[in-house]
Amino acid sequence: MYREAAAVYGEMPAFATRIRRKQWRPTSFRELYQTGIAVATALIDLGVRAREHVGVLADNRLEWIVTDYAIQLCGAVNVPRGRDVTDGEIRYILNHAKVAVVFVETVHMQERVLRLRAEVPGLREIVLMDASQTPAKGVRRLESVIQLGRELRAEGDRRAEGRIEAVRPDDLFTLIYTSGTTGEPKGVMLTHTNMISQLESIPLPVTCTDRIVSILPVWHIFERVFEMLAISRGCCTYYSSVRSLSEDMSDVEPTFMGSAPRMWEGIHQRILKRVKTQHPVRRALFHAAYSLSRLYKGSVFYLTDRELDTEGRSLSRKAVLTALHGLRWLVLLAPYGFFNAAVLERLRLVVGGAFKGSVSGGGALSREVDEFFNFLGIPVLEGYGLTETAPVVAVRTPKRLVIGTVGPVIPGTQVRIVCLESGRTLYPDPSRRDGGRGLKGEIAVCGPQVMSGYYRQSGATDAAIRDGWFHTGDIGMVTFNDCLRIMGRCKETIVLANGENIDPAPIEICLGQSDLIEQCMLVGQDRRYLGALIVPSVEGFVARGVQADSLETLAKMPEARRLMGDELRALVSPGTGFKAYERIGAFRLLPKPFEVGRELTNLFKLKRHVVSEDFREEIEDLYGARRTPVFR
Repeated sequence: MYREAAAVYGEMPAFATRIRRKQWRPTSFRELYQTGIAVATALIDLGVRAREHVGVLADNRLEWIVTDYAIQLCGAVNVPRGRDVTDGEIRYILNHAKVAVVFVETVHMQERVLRLRAEVPGLREIVLMDASQTPAKGVRRLESVIQLGRELRAEGDRRAEGRIEAVRPDDLFTLIYTSGTTGEPKGVMLTHTNMISQLESIPLPVTCTDRIVSILPVWHIFERVFEMLAISRGCCTYYSSVRSLSEDMSDVEPTFMGSAPRMWEGIHQRILKRVKTQHPVRRALFHAAYSLSRLYKGSVFYLTDRELDTEGRSLSRKAVLTALHGLRWLVLLAPYGFFNAAVLERLRLVVGGAFKGSVSGGGALSREVDEFFNFLGIPVLEGYGLTETAPVVAVRTPKRLVIGTVGPVIPGTQVRIVCLESGRTLYPDPSRRDGGRGLKGEIAVCGPQVMSGYYRQSGATDAAIRDGWFHTGDIGMVTFNDCLRIMGRCKETIVLANGENIDPAPIEICLGQSDLIEQCMLVGQDRRYLGALIVPSVEGFVARGVQADSLETLAKMPEARRLMGDELRALVSPGTGFKAYERIGAFRLLPKPFEVGRELTNLFKLKRHVVSEDFREEIEDLYGARRTPVFR
């Protein structure tokens, strides 16, 4: 695929690196392939064997994709991780994966690996990517490796081509160590078949005319597949960053991008904040336009079978609703068209003027944020998958955009819904008239994207893959319009002392919509009631009249605790759809945020076991004499 992309798309830009605002340095498909095969030739000359493991400790940059090309083109296996990795994880991964050569992005990462080198006996070579930095003694510079490869190829060295031809479909493409949200990382073995199946099956309408902004960590399988999809379709990928994303979206005017829920939550808050500061007439126009859009698009979604259906509707009810929605669509057509062009179009410019959509993955997108953007006219095509499934299992498309679901299962993939207690298959069930739709259970997956197993962990592999089906540990259902709906995690369930089982995700998503809450995690396993660890929003409290300049100050303020207690009572109660035992009994305001690389993964998923360990004293206080009660 890499070779054919170079032949087909030639001098078209494959990647663009930001130099400064509105100035990008492009790299063509041909140049990318030629540089990659030069490095592959040099790696072979340095002793890298076919199917040997090569580490890459780096974040998004052109050199990352050049290195990935080289590793694949010399028949080796890429073992990637980002710069936020801990020393313990570096030591574990390099040893467990038996890494022979490692590419490091910066001098800082180089120094960390050198400190650990004595504890990684199998490591032979270290290569520094950043050309502006000076490698230490014994460390090679990537530029010199590229030069070596070019010289060898100029002399007629074609060993890389032989390696390419020798690659088998079931050879490992990559070995990705999970972020360890529930414990020690496991090495997920993904083959060339796994990866190519994704490029053949992901139903996104992406072509060589599209522009894609890259913001997610490329070592994560979601972004990696997105970039491979772009290469296979001839798209140009623009490497952005959190700091420059707003400017880059305006300058590049991307058509597609991979994204995480956190990004959309941030944009959602910024738009609402901007609306609040505008003139009352402008605020009124926005609310009128958005309300019309909700009603109009709600009818369009129903008439095109894109409204969430978890119960099944009778023919008579369908007939009545179809008539009502048809009438509403007809009545609102003209006013919606006016307000859409006059008001909503300006708001859509926040993602550029040519945006077709974004696939959001790596976590659950809240219903409120999901509806907001899709009714606003910014298609958010939420998808679902895991590292173990390379990753896409299901994804929305523009024609199958059902809010509240992750869309239909992709072609070539099968999904089962399995009863958590008995292990019986609930869906598909041919004996039932509805086929098992609407029944909740564990999601199991079978398809060409399912990993070959966990590296050197046969016990974990056997526990995850049973009779050819990968058991995801996620709870879900198949809706009556044949889309997959994710409803929580099996292992994240909190069991209270009274035996009540609580999925924390819906409650945490609800709390996350408060302007007072930046981050939160529920606790309460084997306790009498739920507790909450909350990272407050300084900006949110200041907006409500609480004068504070730091998290430490807020955590100590009685007024902040009182206001947060009121907020929790309002958000989580039987009146808002939660059960009585799901109410939060006590909470603690934390003086520091959860950090990526410690309590959060690169995609901002909570590492619950790490949070529980780091804040063990605070959790104990929640259930002791010093707790901050919510319900008295």
